[in-house]
Amino acid sequence: MAATAQSATRPRVVGFGDNVVDRFLDRRVSYPGGNSVNFAVFAAQLGAAAAYLGVFGTDALAAHLQTSLTGLGVALDRCQVKEGETGWCDVIVVDGDRVFGDWNGGGVTTAEPFVLSAADLVYLAGFDLVHSGVYGGVEDELFLLRQLPALVSFDFSDEKEFRTPAYLDRVCPNVDLAVFSCEAYGREETEALVHEVHGRGVGLVLATSGLQGSLLYDGRALRHGSAVRVDAVDTMGCGDAFATAFAVTCLQQGWQRDRLPSPESLDRALRLAAHFSAEQCLVEGAFGHGKEF
Repeated sequence: MAATAQSATRPRVVGFGDNVVDRFLDRRVSYPGGNSVNFAVFAAQLGAAAAYLGVFGTDALAAHLQTSLTGLGVALDRCQVKEGETGWCDVIVVDGDRVFGDWNGGGVTTAEPFVLSAADLVYLAGFDLVHSGVYGGVEDELFLLRQLPALVSFDFSDEKEFRTPAYLDRVCPNVDLAVFSCEAYGREETEALVHEVHGRGVGLVLATSGLQGSLLYDGRALRHGSAVRVDAVDTMGCGDAFATAFAVTCLQQGWQRDRLPSPESLDRALRLAAHFSAEQCLVEGAFGHGKEF
């Protein structure tokens, strides 16, 4: 039987999909990351029982990823290892904000994405929420996840290719919480997007806009969350931190597929997410654990 937020004070969550290493060229340090990995790490920091499920390569970067995650209390029970290179992306920091450069296409995780077995589905049924995103290459697995009691959250990132009607039609029916980065959007465009996504069957639609704050739509009302300003050291992973804190807080407030959090709970989740995200802006890399290269 799946764990539920009602039966356990400690939510059980899993990040499913991508892992990557961010290579900061200005400081010659590599940091572990990836949307699904970041979700698992941040959830563990927030007190959830957290796991990661994905494909690791066979190089030194993959070994560092695994060592970092286990050291941070993230379970890797059913991860796969496949011959190949870990995904990497070159980054520099300009005035506290990260600027992306070259990347290798995601490595083996993208080349041979995770395919769920019957045993994997039994394992995932023990979680309250499974989180994934556009870089995990697991869109075809979302229908299977939707058959489980666990909620499904999905990060659509900020790229237009993941906002086409065809892509939204493919993904949205299998998602309970959709997360979008809309820093480049105006308010009207963001509102139109969250309404469009909710109309495709998503219960909660969250759009983050950096210092402009956040916007949430649950079919009842649009809710705005204010950003918390800090002197950022590095904004890598801050959006992931926001989405993770929002999801974990909602689970702690009793969120289930057939029961949305109360308006008061949603407001509280937005506030806590803003504070947690701001704290991550003071950390180098997504969550530290850098290694010189």
